[in-house]
Amino acid sequence: MTGPPKRQDTRKLFENLSGDGKSIAVLTSGGDAQGMNAAVRAVVRMGIYVGAKVYFIHEGYQGMVDGGDNIKEATWESVSSMLEVGGTVIGSARCKDFRTPEGRLKAAYNLVKRSITNLCVIGGDGSLTGANLFRKEWSGLLEQLLQQGLITEQESCSNSTLHIVGMVGSIDNDFCGTDMTIGTDSALHRIIEVVDAIMTTALSHQRTFVLEVMGRHCGYLALVSALACGADWVFIPEMPPEDGWEETMCHKLSENRAERKRLNIIIVAEGAIDCQNKPITPDYIKDLVVSRLGFDTRVTILGHVQRGGTPSAFDRILASRMGVEAVLALLEASTNTPACVVSLVGNQAVRLPLMECVQMTQEVQKAMDEKKFDEAVGLRGGSFENNLTTYRLLSNRKADSELPNIKEIKWGDVGGWTGQGGSLLGTKRTLPGKHLEKIAEQIRIHNINALLVIGGFEAFESVLQLYQARADFQEFCIPLCVLPATISNNVPGTDLSIGADTSLNAIVETCDRIKQSASGTKRRVFIIETMGGYCGYLATVGGLAAGADTVYIFEEPFDIRYLQANVEHLTEKMKTSIQRGLVLRNENCNENFTADFIYQLYSEEGRGIFDCRKNILGHMQQGGAPSPFDRNFGSKVAAKSMQWITQSLQESYKGGRVFANSEESACLLGMRRRALVFQPVSQLHEQTDFVHRIPKEQWWLKLHPLMKILAKYKTSYDVSDSGQLEHVTHIRPKETSNRAAI
Repeated sequence: MTGPPKRQDTRKLFENLSGDGKSIAVLTSGGDAQGMNAAVRAVVRMGIYVGAKVYFIHEGYQGMVDGGDNIKEATWESVSSMLEVGGTVIGSARCKDFRTPEGRLKAAYNLVKRSITNLCVIGGDGSLTGANLFRKEWSGLLEQLLQQGLITEQESCSNSTLHIVGMVGSIDNDFCGTDMTIGTDSALHRIIEVVDAIMTTALSHQRTFVLEVMGRHCGYLALVSALACGADWVFIPEMPPEDGWEETMCHKLSENRAERKRLNIIIVAEGAIDCQNKPITPDYIKDLVVSRLGFDTRVTILGHVQRGGTPSAFDRILASRMGVEAVLALLEASTNTPACVVSLVGNQAVRLPLMECVQMTQEVQKAMDEKKFDEAVGLRGGSFENNLTTYRLLSNRKADSELPNIKEIKWGDVGGWTGQGGSLLGTKRTLPGKHLEKIAEQIRIHNINALLVIGGFEAFESVLQLYQARADFQEFCIPLCVLPATISNNVPGTDLSIGADTSLNAIVETCDRIKQSASGTKRRVFIIETMGGYCGYLATVGGLAAGADTVYIFEEPFDIRYLQANVEHLTEKMKTSIQRGLVLRNENCNENFTADFIYQLYSEEGRGIFDCRKNILGHMQQGGAPSPFDRNFGSKVAAKSMQWITQSLQESYKGGRVFANSEESACLLGMRRRALVFQPVSQLHEQTDFVHRIPKEQWWLKLHPLMKILAKYKTSYDVSDSGQLEHVTHIRPKETSNRAAI
């Protein structure tokens, strides 16, 4: 067995960014969003890690104005067990006082008295705009305080510059410059949970359901949830329906019912309007359907259910990465550094000018107010446009194809499939190498002109084998496309595979329940084994989302000395107020250091300080309904692959037959940072470790040291890709990237 692939080491020690003598305050403002607590936790722990003092500001700007016990110094332990909690534990409040000069003067006084000159604000565009105004007025506020004798000359000099960094916490995903805002993915989880529950009763009674979701000014939640559940109709403020939509919608619902479709779902954003800017309400839609069609129709308004519940795995990871990046931005800020907002661009956390992002966001609303709806959709970004295009493509029925097939599937045969786990077509790990002649015969018999293969590493390897066999079998000279779908996320050529997000959420939910089961008990450490083969993606990213103390993966070799150091580290933590520990192990991280070995080691070395429990998660990571992201990601990449196949068929049809023999005609469709890219499987061959069935380079490995830092290890972290301040002209529209792509 060969070792793991070597990686280029581009790490920089955090010791170069010292926080000694600096004070950082963190607050949450405006509406709450799941994942805010993960952001607060990351700011506190990263700040303490670099040697800064970190303060909570309770109740948002109101707490900053009121001062007193609302501003408290945070400790490492004070943010324990926050990852799984929804909302914001430090509170959020609307504050009229902060909108006045007198209120901001009080807030400045309270910060100066604690030497706080670094402020991290987690909220919406209104909260961030207020923070930027506060920064601009800072020198004037200090001058007033000095004149009134409330602060000394020394205090004024030592606190002369206020640095501001923002993170957007909003379930609406309505902020320009970031692919995803904190809380959006969790809100989608709540919506899909409700839709899945409604579908069972609706199917029983042949009902039509009208669901209102949040989105007063932005239709992202409505659009993406409609795509995820296969809704029959969706109303969003950015793209009102054309005049006469009532007749068109009722005709479509009637057609569906005529074909024995027992369920109709209509999703409405709360800010939905028609072409005359007149609101479209759920009750109006219900009355319309009842009066014209006589269908049994019910209205469900989700309301604040969408803000509640535990944050998803993605929101925990996003918020943690943003929190760390916010602290780095504050440490690197100079006197002239403008206020910035930490954003997600592809799989990178970057910094962008705060007010230019706010202004771009406001341009969307301006376009909508002026009825320039196409412009508004464009300003939302490429991802929003792609979501809209994909929804229209998949919701408008076309004539069923009469082409022969091994088993012909018609439009209605796949109804309701988006919410089903697993593979309804069935799947096996068998590779085609030993059966090439039989496969070629079936392709010839059934006149198959293109092949789409959905699966994991075997799917990639299978298409590679078919491509390599083209010289012997002309039947394989057809367009071949692979869609990576595996919980292990170990397929080369893509940053993310279909199914990995669902599995991550299963791991995190299980870890939450396991930790909760130990509440009220003595100190306890849980050893949990995840799947993934030789790929440590699930263990690493799941560990970051669940707040693990240690993660063992194949890509980061370890020995007994490292294990012993981990035990000692956890033992020291257990001597504080921390009551629980979490250790994740990838199933193939080491053939000798098994889950049993690690469990016994921790049990023996922790004797008298903590006890241990062991859990092997197994195939529970593969079960259950797919997450909102996986439903939409799968829908979008499948639609894109079929467009590619259609184009390839047109280009390769010559002499009455299809003949495609180039490298580019056998591709894998993968997500690369912000874009969905078709890559020849022959070129991916060199990027693959076939022995261990993993890519030679894996982007998520840089998250491994971040997880260790948040678990209080002194380590290094790859900051070579850390997002530096960019001008707003570099803000690309939200393209088909990771979360924005759903």
